[in-house]
Amino acid sequence: MTAADTLIIHVRFAPDGSVTEIGERPSGLDAQQWFNRLSDKAGSSFQALSGGRGFFRLGTEVVTALKAAALQ
Repeated sequence: MTAADTLIIHVRFAPDGSVTEIGERPSGLDAQQWFNRLSDKAGSSFQALSGGRGFFRLGTEVVTALKAAALQ
């Protein structure tokens, strides 16, 4: 996977562990729902960071497919 084929989806967490912000979110889902879907389908692509942050590193085709499935 090249850099051009990769998306980095940033996530921010509240102190209680709930998701407050997440990138590439489809309009039909809230931040926590999108995080749960990404975690379920591509959890091994998540990297936790300090300060209540993390990110998913996914191929653009994977993100497109997950977004399409979320809209159905």
